[in-house]
Amino acid sequence: MRAHFANAMDVFRVDPQLERYQKHLQHRWKAYEDAKARVAKDFGGMDAFSRGYDTYGFTRERGCVVYREWCPSAKAVQLIGDFNGWNASWCERKEFGVWELKLADGADGRRAIPHASRVKVRIQKPDGTWVDRIPAWIAWATVEQGKMGAKYDGVVWDPKGDQKYEWRNTRPKKPQSPRIYESHVGMSSQDPKVATYREYAEQVLPRVKALGYNTIQLMAIMEHAYYASFGYHVTNPFAVSSRSGTPEDLKYLVDTAHGMGISVLMDVVHSHASKNVDDGIAGFDLGQKEEDNYFLLGEKGYHSLWDSKLYNFGNWEVRRYLLSNLRWWMEEYQFDGFRFDGITSMLYHHHGINVGFSGNYEEYFGMNTDVDACVYLMLANDMLHSLYPDCTTIAEDVSGMPTLCRPVHEGGIGFDYRLAMAIPDKWIQLLKHVRDEDWSMLDIVTTLCNRRYTEKCVAYAESHDQALVGDKTMAMWLMDAEMYTGMSVFNEASPIVDRGMSLHKMIRMVTMAFGGDGYLTFMGNEFGHPEWIDFPREGNGWSHQHARRQYNLVDDQNLRYKFLNDWDRAMQELDKKYGFLNSSHQIISSHDEKDKVIIGERGELLFVFNFHVSNSYRTYKVGVGEPGKWRLVLDSDAWDFGGHGRIPHDCDYFTQPEGVPGKPETNFNDRPCSITLPLASRSVQIYARVPEGPGSLEAVAGPEP
Repeated sequence: MRAHFANAMDVFRVDPQLERYQKHLQHRWKAYEDAKARVAKDFGGMDAFSRGYDTYGFTRERGCVVYREWCPSAKAVQLIGDFNGWNASWCERKEFGVWELKLADGADGRRAIPHASRVKVRIQKPDGTWVDRIPAWIAWATVEQGKMGAKYDGVVWDPKGDQKYEWRNTRPKKPQSPRIYESHVGMSSQDPKVATYREYAEQVLPRVKALGYNTIQLMAIMEHAYYASFGYHVTNPFAVSSRSGTPEDLKYLVDTAHGMGISVLMDVVHSHASKNVDDGIAGFDLGQKEEDNYFLLGEKGYHSLWDSKLYNFGNWEVRRYLLSNLRWWMEEYQFDGFRFDGITSMLYHHHGINVGFSGNYEEYFGMNTDVDACVYLMLANDMLHSLYPDCTTIAEDVSGMPTLCRPVHEGGIGFDYRLAMAIPDKWIQLLKHVRDEDWSMLDIVTTLCNRRYTEKCVAYAESHDQALVGDKTMAMWLMDAEMYTGMSVFNEASPIVDRGMSLHKMIRMVTMAFGGDGYLTFMGNEFGHPEWIDFPREGNGWSHQHARRQYNLVDDQNLRYKFLNDWDRAMQELDKKYGFLNSSHQIISSHDEKDKVIIGERGELLFVFNFHVSNSYRTYKVGVGEPGKWRLVLDSDAWDFGGHGRIPHDCDYFTQPEGVPGKPETNFNDRPCSITLPLASRSVQIYARVPEGPGSLEAVAGPEP
């Protein structure tokens, strides 16, 4: 441990308000320290402890296939499958509730359980009845093709020779600020079908590269028997979702991304598990006591909103299982980190159900806090960042718990980022319920800037959840039915389409500029994907019509979707060039309710947003922090982005000093200088200061009309 909590107190130095909760935080820290000490003393250290897959599941030892399973409440255990004609191979009970089977390879070298063999574990419950289950550590699970409602079988995945994927590329360096393209591989095709890992690698990754994103975040990779769960009702945590291909196919996807310099994050779901006992890990809950169970019992072990089971984070075998799960995805598939789903449910015994968080610290530190879960997350983050220094971890937390994104050695929980979940909620609330004329600039700025000092956030304008059936994408809320009839470039844009295009660009840019330290978009939203998401189910005739991405729309140069896509590319290029997302310099100097204007600085750039529905301003005084010459570098009103070309691109703007030197209160909007700029209604312009001396800045604003 790099620093003892009692001496360091770094979380208190960052936030003195935490001192009132010192006892709670010290209790959490001690529980973490005790856990680390126990791992070192009894389990051979974290490296060995987090490689449970080397011992459990299917492994090889001295010419044998070895199968081990933790199931302490079982009276007897058999392994059945293709390899033995689905007849019993009896396992032997070992210490600590572990069952073991060793099968010697044949004299001809043929493996006792060949690659791709289907298997199940047959367990005799305490009451004497027998049940068939999928092995808990299985690396692949699949169903019989073409058979509706078929149960899953585990598959022993152990390829050799040319069947085994050979890695070609190394992991890229961790980006200073993640620009994330969130993706669901299965729905990434423009055709109504389940897309494959290889199709994503060959058809979608080149789009991601061209747009300028440096990271992809893959949803629904862990096996889930119910496709419409969006991948969040995981059945087999160690298994690659078989709908989109094999483990080797997923490796090809990750390797291809790395070859393009793109980092790959995975949505990991440790907050809960599907209650499907036939096909998943829930099948090992045989009604035994908690110390022998992956899950908590009774109401404690059930999430009423998600209809799923909750892990017992205080159990050592559960900790081994989940920490090893993270190592497995990092080692076997070369992922670069994780977005941890449903963290709010883990942090609190109430799981966030029917609880509103006001920001009062009493809500975060007390009897409602699940310290066992916090300790698990601290162990996970410490393990990942120690073994993989370039690993990125992101928490999906709506509560805003302090210390969540501070390093573990400071007493924090250790995530690199949290998702800024209030931002997409704010945009959808404005679009649904507030007239454009009544939008509050202060309300927008407050939402964008409401994040904890020194705890980084990933900002995003719309969530994949908001487009689920019954709702719509942001573009659809803005333009609705006219997306079907009004997107042709050969016709003048209607007022609805013109408004929608303008606001779609502005909302994304203001979110990226001021909302966090990273940026995320869900695939397709970069070009204003229409309609909604609806996975195949009985209620829609098992249709894939709305479980796909219509990339054909942006590829059609006769449609206005191309302008929204080009704007997204320009946004990514702007950060690539100026690195504003990674800058701690962020100042909102003006949020004018009458003019509907927001002025702010981020990094080296000046952002000017005019949300007014109709008013443009020929000369608008803007405060700036640095004197000199400023030049336009990006303009949402440029013709190239489907705008009206109202802002000149061939002008430089010179500052004037403001106020009395040494007296900040006499400055203009708290800035020591000002410039006068033209502002077009419903548009954003970004300016950069031109350095003195020879040379000039290369503008990405778009050509002069």
